[in-house]
Amino acid sequence: MDAPARQVPLHFSEASRAGSTHTNLSAVRADGEHLWVAGDETATVERLTAHRDGEGRVVGYGDEASVRLADLVELPAGEEEEADVEGIARLGPWLWAVGSHSLKRKRIRSSDPDDKARKRLAKVVREENRFVLVRLPVDPATGLPARTVREGDEELTAAVLGGRGDSLAELLADDDLLGPFFAIPGKDNGVDVEGIAVHARDDGEVRVHVGFRGPVLRGWAVVAEVRPVTDPDDPHRLTLEKFSKGPGEGKRYRLHLLDLEGLGVRDLCPHGEDLLVLAGPSMSLSGPVRVHRWVGACAHDAAAVVRADGLPVVLDLPHGRGEDHAEGIAVLPAGAHGGGHGEQLVVVLDSPADARHTTGGGMLADVWDLPTP
Repeated sequence: MDAPARQVPLHFSEASRAGSTHTNLSAVRADGEHLWVAGDETATVERLTAHRDGEGRVVGYGDEASVRLADLVELPAGEEEEADVEGIARLGPWLWAVGSHSLKRKRIRSSDPDDKARKRLAKVVREENRFVLVRLPVDPATGLPARTVREGDEELTAAVLGGRGDSLAELLADDDLLGPFFAIPGKDNGVDVEGIAVHARDDGEVRVHVGFRGPVLRGWAVVAEVRPVTDPDDPHRLTLEKFSKGPGEGKRYRLHLLDLEGLGVRDLCPHGEDLLVLAGPSMSLSGPVRVHRWVGACAHDAAAVVRADGLPVVLDLPHGRGEDHAEGIAVLPAGAHGGGHGEQLVVVLDSPADARHTTGGGMLADVWDLPTP
């Protein structure tokens, strides 16, 4: 198995470390000198800023700025319940975040006697903050999201989908493929969103791809595509427009089935006209983990069924046993880290191995050279 080109430490605040954000990383997106990251145990997103040495090379990311989603949009269950943010996207003036849209089964603890272990495993909970799609305007003066941002004559407003019977879960509840899986917890091959990619077409229309870790349907992974716009009756809400042609015509969503050789989607990342797909096991298993290239996914109305020849493997990533689970990917432009590098891929991991913890309280992310298509 190949090794990454290098590793960079991500430095988090004391509060984030106390909340275990640094050991539960689930999403990442590059944004100039910054990385946006999220952990799946909070209702926040974090912005980290590049630290460079005297020769201009990035030696880490830190100076964390934490953004509470509840300060900007209406979360269904309020500010205290986690949103299980599993994907981040950045396009134009907007930062996007998506929750897992999954049910949660309680874990067995090592100290539980047998009868209590069984009772815990039988308990399934629904946490409403997980069922949101959020779009936040980024203030160019601060580089941070705000409730409202003035752009010329237009006022950009933070908005949310979900919490009023309008989430992606309600939208897909009657779908013949996905519908039956909403009653199954995410880590049991039930519905489990992990990954979001946002891109604009030539006509300016914004498309959002949402990747599903589960279910995997007889080896086929699922990606939903939607067209979110500001609700004309409430600027703080999103609504979904219907597709006028192609797969899903007349519906407010379309599904794509991807042959990832039995793996689910762990993240999505735009790369030119393509989407990079981080693929991994749908359930609580370790590896294999790969990055595929979904050729032409952003260039046109992609096929409803995407076979293996349209999903070539870009990278095979290492994984640990019960640790070092790759959860998020982001493209770093050529030269972004200094040293004359071409395009690179930064990978953040959940359940990091002990070796990833730095003496300064940082967490090591992997940086891979991105092969030329």
